[in-house]
Amino acid sequence: MNLTRLFDLIPYQIATFDKEISLAKKENGEWITYSSKKVKEIVDNLSLGLISLGISPGKKVAIISENRPEWNFVDLAVQQIGAISVPMYPTISSDDYAYIFDHAEVEMIFVGDQTIYEKAVEVVGERKIYSFNELNDLEHWTSVSTLGESGDISVLESLKDNVKEEDLFTIIYTSGTTGRPKGVMLSHRNVLSNVKAVSKYFVPEEGVSKALSFLPLCHIYERTGAFCFMQKGFSIYYAESLEKIGDNIREVQPQMFNCVPRLLEKIYDKIVAKGYELKGIKKQLFFWALNLGMKYEPNQEMGAWYDFQLKLANKLIFSKWREALGGNIEQITSGASALQPRLARIFWAAQIKICEGYGLTETSPVITASVPTHKEIRIGWVGRLMDDVIVKIAEDGEILVKGPNVMMGYYKQPELTAEVLQDGWFHTGDIGELDGDYLRITDRKKEMFKTSGGKYIAPQVMENKFKEFVLIEQIMVIGEGKNYPSALIVPNFEALREYCVRKGIPYTTDEEMILRDDIIEKFQSEIDQLNKYFGKWEQIKRFKLLSSAWGIDTGELTPTMKLKRKIIHQKYAQEIEGIYEN
Repeated sequence: MNLTRLFDLIPYQIATFDKEISLAKKENGEWITYSSKKVKEIVDNLSLGLISLGISPGKKVAIISENRPEWNFVDLAVQQIGAISVPMYPTISSDDYAYIFDHAEVEMIFVGDQTIYEKAVEVVGERKIYSFNELNDLEHWTSVSTLGESGDISVLESLKDNVKEEDLFTIIYTSGTTGRPKGVMLSHRNVLSNVKAVSKYFVPEEGVSKALSFLPLCHIYERTGAFCFMQKGFSIYYAESLEKIGDNIREVQPQMFNCVPRLLEKIYDKIVAKGYELKGIKKQLFFWALNLGMKYEPNQEMGAWYDFQLKLANKLIFSKWREALGGNIEQITSGASALQPRLARIFWAAQIKICEGYGLTETSPVITASVPTHKEIRIGWVGRLMDDVIVKIAEDGEILVKGPNVMMGYYKQPELTAEVLQDGWFHTGDIGELDGDYLRITDRKKEMFKTSGGKYIAPQVMENKFKEFVLIEQIMVIGEGKNYPSALIVPNFEALREYCVRKGIPYTTDEEMILRDDIIEKFQSEIDQLNKYFGKWEQIKRFKLLSSAWGIDTGELTPTMKLKRKIIHQKYAQEIEGIYEN
């Protein structure tokens, strides 16, 4: 069948795969599953219920919840009647809720749990609100679907027929690193063109594979990914929480999941920490395999001796990595920020295909994606251009994009739309280079800065390199208008404890450890080694160790774990001043 609207994926999945498990969630220790046909039944009833409650084409419905099948049910139900979904991060403030409710003219709200409800209810006004969890004094989402059970299906079919591929399907308010969020308008065509292009790069077998989902569905990366999983006939299992991802991976044994580099770094750091706990020959073998993996180039002939060693390393060491990821993992996609090349090498060496992608909310999101074959993968690059997507590099190095995936514009903000959409080209704000149809990102245009000597610094590239040091958890390179670049560093305190045990250093508190001369000297030594990869003007001359990690809840990170540089600058103004005062 011809897929022209995103909700066409429901009948498509039934006709092509008729999944026994289309969506699944864990509740009270048990996995609750929904078949393809059950999903359609629930979604149709929800659509009819929404119609009876006055939701008509063009009206806005907000979804604020952690990942769960109900999220998909409401999203698809809203689409079918030509209404517009407004997904929102559960973690943002009530003030942001109020702004988006008003700016988007939201008429109905679905919330996940009590915590989200308590934030939303402060600013909900006269809007109708429903919950996914059973909450006191609040109508449950099933009351809407129950209302629709007696509805006229022909009315729904008529509304579905009126929805065109070029119609607006969602407004996504980008979290942003400064100022009020912007409402990105995406059509069915925008996202569906991306779904069709991206799903060609999926390795697992369609119709029988499982995907674990834990990145927020309110972000276009995971949402488009979920639509891809639906098209490929993968069973989607929603993780219980970020804390339980490891447990859920071992239970579900998925073939695929989407990830951000920050989580891959955490997985890698935990593996290395376990390696340090080993003794004798086992420890030697572990780090032999690790060093072997760091040299791996998947698209190059490494020689018979290297291949023999890698085969042995896979049998003795890397097989345990694959077991920790459920034993069936065939592909992990990484996006939202830059992936350390050494991580990509090591995982590919371990027969775990890490495929990096690049894009923005405004591009639905994927512009490029890694080709998941040893011959065509290019580590350090963000992949090959998607079908029908055109990229050119502007004179100042900025990446410009054209294609069916480029947004309709920013909702109610024509001036901002005109700033980024010029002569049909979307200005990404990223700096990069093209080699044929392969793209490499070198930095964010707005994040580059000049030292007082007039030299440009690209902080992301440097930060990615310095995070190769196992004791660095988070880092931000600073120094705009200064004589030299410096850095704020949050240590990986778990790894630091392991290091102290090995070196016989008594560990007291995190706050005290970062003030010790021997610990500071260790960081200085490693930074000196990594500085060699950069020009003299780029090298980090001084740094400040911090005792508190940066987080989403504390305001230093966006929901996709990007640094909010302005906020960090403001929060640590005194520490930054101290770095440069003598």
